[in-house]
Amino acid sequence: MIIYLLSFLLSFLLSLYLTPLMRKAALKFGIVDKPDGKLKNQQEPVAYLGGLAVYVSFLVTLAFTYSFDQQVLGLLLGGTLLLLLGLIDDLGVLSPYVKLLGQFLTAFVLVKAGIRIQIVALPDWVSIPLSCLWLVALTNAFNMIDIMDGLAAGIACICSMMFFYVAFVNGRPMIAIMSISMAGALAGFLKLNFCPAKIYLGDMGSLFVGCMIASLSMIGSYTEHNRWGFIAPIIILGVPIFDMIFVSYIRWKRGMSILLGSPDHFALRLRKWRLTTVQTVLSSYGMGIILGLTGIAVLYLSPVGTVIALCGIVALVTGLAVLLKKIDMTL
Repeated sequence: MIIYLLSFLLSFLLSLYLTPLMRKAALKFGIVDKPDGKLKNQQEPVAYLGGLAVYVSFLVTLAFTYSFDQQVLGLLLGGTLLLLLGLIDDLGVLSPYVKLLGQFLTAFVLVKAGIRIQIVALPDWVSIPLSCLWLVALTNAFNMIDIMDGLAAGIACICSMMFFYVAFVNGRPMIAIMSISMAGALAGFLKLNFCPAKIYLGDMGSLFVGCMIASLSMIGSYTEHNRWGFIAPIIILGVPIFDMIFVSYIRWKRGMSILLGSPDHFALRLRKWRLTTVQTVLSSYGMGIILGLTGIAVLYLSPVGTVIALCGIVALVTGLAVLLKKIDMTL
């Protein structure tokens, strides 16, 4: 247990130290998110490169606490590719379609390294494309949810803690150390990312974090006590998955490309309704914790109990989607 505590503290302290340095560098070289009066309504430019602080904190912590076997190297290679892809995107020279292609290439690298959905009943010809789809979807989900101060980093931190618990109780030290190290790096980053944010993850950070969490969620153990436990990661990651599906549906109904930005995210709709930014983010954290604990509970439920829990979640999510859709975002 000591190694996990040390991993969290090391990544947390490194992130606390590196985040202000990355902010200073971003401001110096003009790598900032500028207000545009549409989707970006901050009062002044906000530094990017927060994702680089998270990445370095995570990488250095792993270097001191765990050996780099094939899966770890595969994860780090895939994460690094997406980090570089996101950096190019933050500089504004990457089209959405090239960005998506880069994500699929990264997913292929990860699957080749053995990072894939591990369900015995699935043959390779189903497991491999499904794993690629899961990786790309979750990577984009965290990228899409990064639209409010502290939202993506906080939700990712909560999800990482949930996956740490799952790995810890199932005796999976690699996943446990990587999950707790990611949680520590994100927690340290939140000091300057929470409202009012002084630095953002940027695409480089949100893509990297999304890729790591998606990968860790696939290689965990979920069915030891309940054969339906494989749905636990879907529930734990419910907040970013809900936002991705909700926004994609709204854009599709409007005849828009789902790759283009629009103010249809659930957080922006809550903000438009009557909540402050802090209230919206904290409410999202609360929902993330509830879903995370529910996902953990599913590991120990009977199949009938799992179906009941899943039906309840689907009913609540559907009701929330209907209410959110009624909020007028044109005013």
